[in-house]
Amino acid sequence: MRIVFMGTPEFAVPSLEALLRSDDQVVGVVSQPDRPKGRGHQLVAPPVRLVAERAGIPVLQPLKIRTPEFLQALSVWQPDLIAVAAYGRILHTPILRLPPMGCVNVHGSLLPKYRGAAPVQWSVINGETETGITTMLMDEGMDTGPMLLQESLEISPDDTAGTLAPRLAELGGRLLVDTITQLKAGTLMPKRQDDGQTTMAPLLKKEDGLIDWTMNATALANRVRGLSPWPGAYTFFGEERWNIWKAVSSSVGATTDKPGTIVAANKQAIVVATGKGLLDIREIQTANSKRMSVGQFLAGHRVASGEQLGSSAA
Repeated sequence: MRIVFMGTPEFAVPSLEALLRSDDQVVGVVSQPDRPKGRGHQLVAPPVRLVAERAGIPVLQPLKIRTPEFLQALSVWQPDLIAVAAYGRILHTPILRLPPMGCVNVHGSLLPKYRGAAPVQWSVINGETETGITTMLMDEGMDTGPMLLQESLEISPDDTAGTLAPRLAELGGRLLVDTITQLKAGTLMPKRQDDGQTTMAPLLKKEDGLIDWTMNATALANRVRGLSPWPGAYTFFGEERWNIWKAVSSSVGATTDKPGTIVAANKQAIVVATGKGLLDIREIQTANSKRMSVGQFLAGHRVASGEQLGSSAA
């Protein structure tokens, strides 16, 4: 078959690579435009574009996809099917109707749970022990189309969004090829999603990383894992911003201290009171420094029991 692939970030790369190894022909790739990155704000190409160019596949990077010009450019490729993985935009009806076999999406959750832009992060934030990949036929909704194949994957207690995403991405590539193989064979029956079981995974913003110390310790530990590597969990010690990279619910007993109060500080952890229970901060980073263990951090910073963590305005 002639396949057009639409995807942008690293998560989409294994799906494109799996298609390139398959019996079908990737005739074109669509990715988001290059974006400025780093302190120099230099334009950086998305990972999917780089893979496509190395394979000699033509690439489109439209600023807008709801235009006659873009639809015409897609039509020139004459796709039998469009495969989508983390492209970053919702496809409208003219694109969805273009390929005879439809548009197949690779989504990083067990739909209908975690529809939306950040399913990997929210599954960890919410303390799930299992997630997976769902392939589906796309409609104009937000991950609402009929499901094709689904496979689960364990979330370990030490997983972060950053460690979970590559495993899901590899599973997504394999499941995409399996899905297309079965669609060609006519052996795959789309299954309607149960909308009553829907949960959402909205796009995360930088400010979502600010720690609310009134939450319980387990929820905060999961939030730190789910926000790593981006946008990252953070709090303030006076005016100094602390990025928290690893934290666990403490095995030490409860406290009556105000949430955000530092209860103890030693080489193993900075122990902080929460809305319920204690949180052990294990890895930390401040401005213009590298990520380090609490033991390394305390060697150059004075932190005492009774001091308060919170927003910079507190």
